Formats: sequence, C-alpha cells, structure tokens
Amino acid sequence: MSDKKRIRNFCIIAHIDHGKSTVADRFLQMTQSVDERKFREQMLDSMELEQERGITIKAKAVRLEYEYQGEEYILNLIDTPGHVDFTYEVAKSLKACEGVILLVDASQGVEAQTVVNFYLALEADLRMIPVLNKIDLPNADVKRTTEQLCEIFGFRENEISAVSAKDGTGIPQILQRIVEEIPSPSGKDSLPLKAVLFDSVYDPYKGVILFLRVFDGKISVGDPILFMHQQKTYRVEEVGIFLPHIEKTDTLASGEVGYICCHIKNPEEIDMGDTVTNPDNPTADPFEGYKKISPMVFCGIFPSSPKDYPPLRKAIEKLRLSDPSFVYEPDNIGSLGYGFRCGFLGLLHMEIVQERLEREHDLDLILTSPNVMYKAKLKNGEMEKVESPHQLPDESSIEEMFEPYVTATIVTPLDSMDPICELSKARRGEFVKMDYLGKDRLSIVFELPLSEVIVDFYDIVKSATKGYASFDYEFIGYRSTKIVKIDVYFNRKKMDAFSLLVHREKAETKARAVVDKLKELIPRQMYEVGIQAGIGSKIIASAKVSALKKNVTAKCYGGDITRKRKLWEKQKKGKKKMKQMGNVSVPQEAFLEVLKM
Repeated sequence: MSDKKRIRNFCIIAHIDHGKSTVADRFLQMTQSVDERKFREQMLDSMELEQERGITIKAKAVRLEYEYQGEEYILNLIDTPGHVDFTYEVAKSLKACEGVILLVDASQGVEAQTVVNFYLALEADLRMIPVLNKIDLPNADVKRTTEQLCEIFGFRENEISAVSAKDGTGIPQILQRIVEEIPSPSGKDSLPLKAVLFDSVYDPYKGVILFLRVFDGKISVGDPILFMHQQKTYRVEEVGIFLPHIEKTDTLASGEVGYICCHIKNPEEIDMGDTVTNPDNPTADPFEGYKKISPMVFCGIFPSSPKDYPPLRKAIEKLRLSDPSFVYEPDNIGSLGYGFRCGFLGLLHMEIVQERLEREHDLDLILTSPNVMYKAKLKNGEMEKVESPHQLPDESSIEEMFEPYVTATIVTPLDSMDPICELSKARRGEFVKMDYLGKDRLSIVFELPLSEVIVDFYDIVKSATKGYASFDYEFIGYRSTKIVKIDVYFNRKKMDAFSLLVHREKAETKARAVVDKLKELIPRQMYEVGIQAGIGSKIIASAKVSALKKNVTAKCYGGDITRKRKLWEKQKKGKKKMKQMGNVSVPQEAFLEVLKM
C-alpha cells in the first residue's frame, strides 16, 4: 500500500482473561476479514493448546481492511498473551506498533499484569487507548474501574471507552478510535531498508518463516537481505501478509507488517529483534535488539525411552525457534540417561513446553523437579552457576550460596490483606510497601526468594482471596542464602532424578513430604523397597514399601511346622537376593507428583 497515512499498527495488551482474544475476534468479524463459515471463537489462537486452555501463548499478527468515512484503512493487529510467563511476547510485539489498546475487565478492575503492561507501553512511547471490557456482566462495575484507571494511570474519564467483546457493544467505536488516534507509520520507501524481526515459526517445507515490521525502505521477492546482529546474508524467496491466513504479495513497503521466507533451514541462525536491511545499502541506524530474557526456572527433560533422544533433540530445536525465551543444553543423569537441561520463564511456560513437545512431536517425556538457578561462591574465589542438584559443588568447597529474589506485586481485595501477608512471610518474604487502588483494593509488594514463588504460590494466593487477587513478579538480583541438597535413595541406591535443592530451614519438612509421597505412589514389588531422603551422609526421613506376599505354605496341610519354616526361610533368602539385584520400577506419576510438590 503506497499511502502510509492509511496504515495503523497496534496491539492489544491486558491481564490474563480480560478478553484480548475475544476483542480480536470481533475486529475480524466487523472488518469481514474472515468468512463467517470459517469463523470460530479464539480465531487467532491457532494452537490446539491455546484453544483448550483458553489462553494466548504466542503473539499473532493479522491484517484488517477497514472502511472509514469512505476511505480504506489497513489495520495491522498483534494479539498478545496476558500471563506473567509470556511478558516477553508482549515486549516483542510492542516494538512493531505505534499504539496499543489497554484492555481492563470491568468486573475485575486493574490487576497486576495490567500495571506491568501499561509501563511496557509507556516505555515504548506508544499511544494508548484505555478500554473497559465485559460491561455486559452482572457484576461489572464500570464506575469503580473507570476511577481506578484515572487514579492509577492518570487517564481522563472521557478517554475511556466501555465495550462488551462478547456481544459486540462498542466495538465499532474502538475501530474508529484506532483510525483517529493511533498515529500512522512515519517511514519512507526511499530510505535504505530497515525492518525489525519480531517473531518466527518453522515450516517443514519453507523453513523458517520470519515475521517483520518494515520501518523504512521496501522488501521484495529476490532481494538480498542482511541480518545486522548475526551478520548473515540471504535472498528473499517469498513475501506475504496475514489475512489471517498467509497470502503472498510482491513487496512489503515501509509501515507494513508481513512475513518473508528465505529458505533458512537452521533455527539457530535467527536472532529475535534483529534488524533486517539490504547488504548493498544498509541502514545507518539499526535497532538495539530485544533485551535478553534470562530463564527463571530450570528442569531436566528426558525421553522415557533412550531411542527417542534424537527426535527429542530435533523437536526442541524447532520449538526454540518460535520461543526464544526457552533455552536448553544437553545433560546426562545416570538413572535417566541422556536428555536436556532446560530453562523457562516460569512454571506455566514449562508446562506449555512439555505439552507442546509431547503433542506436536508425539514424544513420551520425563521431567525432573523444577528449581531456580543458584550461585555458589567457592573458597578459591570462583563463582559457579548451579542449575540442578547434581551440579552443586562439594559442601566443603563452598564459601557462600546465593539465590534469586523477585519483587512480587499482589493486587488483592482489602479484606484479604492478612492471609496474603501471612503467606508471604511464611515464604521468607520481606514487606516493601502497600498502596490503595481505589477504595476496596490494595497493591502489596514483597521481596521473595524465587524458589518460594514458582511452584504453588499463585494458586494459594487465588484460594486465599476467593480468586480475586492477581499476581506479578520481577527479578531483582541474587542474595546470600543457606541451600542444601536432599538426595533420595531407593534400597540405598541414589536416584538423581528426585534430588532437590532447598533452604536449610525447610529441608526436613520437604524430605518427609517427598518420602511420604513416594511411599504412596510406588507400587508394591516382589521385595521390600526402602525409601530414604538425606543430606550428605545424614538420613533425615525414611519409609518402606512392603513386599508383595506370596503364600508359599498354601499347599501344606497339617504336618510338621518345620516343613513350613523351611519354605519361609527359602522365600526370605530369595527376596533378599532380589533386593540386592533388582531395580525398583517407578511409575511416571511419581516423577510428576514430586514435581508438583
């Protein structure tokens, strides 16, 4: 499209479940971008997992053609996720836009992730359109939520639109506001090519499909391109746009959002946030690239059968392409064989990666217990990263241990303040501040160890507040701590897959909980199974799974008792021998249940 004044690039940002994907659905319907026969709810959430869970995992781009006051406009919409684990996806999308719709649920009000997304958009200097959604709900409180938006973010009351994405109320007015208020792109076709790579997917036939926003210049089929950070050159084989299905075009001009294919087969060659330019006439002003996001949670992913290791490697490489915040490296644990040590942004992110690997690539996986990355200062002055229990150096060589801390922001109703403060203190939290959000809501800020937050903290917060609280956290750095390694033994044989790193104060409670859970889950075998948990050489918890009993004297009727005793002794010797030689069979649920703990 030659006239830049009729292009608008924007995205929708909000807390999880505030209705971003539903608003996107109404936009698609009202601009008639999708045939009604092919339309379904959550149209842009193409992943099976997204539809099942009702959440957006990957940001999506779509081009809408909209007629306003007799003129055709092109609206490039990017739908973003709302969950704290996928903030990275939101930050990427904002780089390709000039404006955002800040969506707030009228029944829930401003939540923790709303605040985070507001500041992300403010940092990117984007034009914001505040919108209240779900005004059709019986418990929607438009007045209170409007007051919150004015008090917390400084919006004026007349700037805030009220809509119901479910029944379409107010959606036409939002489309008009996008055209009137969001600035058109400022680039020029005559300048050297300058485009930002904001996402990518892997196609088995076309290789890596790159999602671009062109700022200056234009890009056509057959053009050479240069990735400025990677310093790699390719030739463009295909150019296109999203309608939301992909459609080939000849050229993408400045201000437009689309995709290119260059037959790149290796996902590792791509760097998200890279600047794409022409090698013969490069831009003098490349983008900085995206801030590298460090993984917060680590766990091992292993194939349940050793023959699945090569397919697992391929699957992980492909997944890494569409999700740059997921990192991995090869690993080997004695009891589980070869696999990968993987890093994630949070526990939901870890769950999503596991499900995508199992579904999309038909793999059967075992995951080890999740833990955060600690740092060990050794007596010789060196610092070592500890991502898993078996990487912990010998206790005698450690001078000091450090663990990651986060600033946790909890937005909660006033009457739930006490249970939230008690929970945070029980998790070794330090109180920072408390702010009132309107008359009946509070924002409480604590500094907490990340290891206390990642597993079940949010679930307990939700239970304590009857589902009304929201939670967000941000990494702040490392602090000194006392960490110990708990080893788990089956019949005195160490099981590396169950090893844990925990704070010394909680070691005994955790060890007892793990042993009790394993006793429950491990089926009875032909011999007794002794389960123990210990720190170093000291055993701090133990339990036994009794052997299956076979009645060897069932056929003995009457007669001398010595005959029965002989049979019992023979059975006892056989079980003792089996106990020395046999391996304990551990069901997959045992790994998963200990993981959840």
